[in-house]
Amino acid sequence: MALLALVGWGAAVWSSSVHERPVTERYARADVAREPSASPESPVAVPVVPPAVPPAVPPALPISARIDPTWLDTVSLRTGIPRTALAAYAGAASVLAERSPGCHLGWNTLAAIGHLESDDGRHGGAVLSDNGYPSVPILGPALDGGAFAGIHDSDGGAWDGDTVWDHAVGPFQFIPGTWRTWGADGNGDGQSDPNQIADAALAAAHYLCHAGDLSTVDGWRRAVFSYNHSESYVDSVARVANSFSSKSG
Repeated sequence: MALLALVGWGAAVWSSSVHERPVTERYARADVAREPSASPESPVAVPVVPPAVPPAVPPALPISARIDPTWLDTVSLRTGIPRTALAAYAGAASVLAERSPGCHLGWNTLAAIGHLESDDGRHGGAVLSDNGYPSVPILGPALDGGAFAGIHDSDGGAWDGDTVWDHAVGPFQFIPGTWRTWGADGNGDGQSDPNQIADAALAAAHYLCHAGDLSTVDGWRRAVFSYNHSESYVDSVARVANSFSSKSG
């Protein structure tokens, strides 16, 4: 189960031996394997729309407004990532490139995490709407101490509908307690909602960058591991991120 997470706006994705798994399978944080060796992948750049006046997008504008529409159309077609999801991933990476330039977070890392956690907001047959919300809520299983860690309700059921146990919520599978700390407004509506993919992507970007510089092998793996404490999960993120990098051209 992931709390939150990308490589290379001007950074690289660090890959290693990969354990294949279905994209919607989730890992328990206790599932920790030996760290494999890693090798670098080429950086992935995103064309960003130049801001009209200030260097940062005003809070009222969605982070997707930062990204060149032609790039979105092209890369969405090549990778199969829904355009709305891709705009959220790239927009969040763009924001962090300005706010935390030492982080070196890339859109393809966020895209890999969003893909593995929820199939880009389409888990369970959901459809990601143009407003960034899945057509049906995406909830992980109860964190009741069985297959996953036990986490008692922390939000009164506000996000997950369960007043006994917490569940991971939304396209990036945030636990309510983590969302309370890292929640963000990525679509510019003045609200922070883990079910909205731009909000979730921006929160995940901040969470990953809190782990430090992602431009090195160790730094990248440490950041993704902080999102989900499983080395095989880190390998899967690297595999998918590298695939998106290659397909994007």
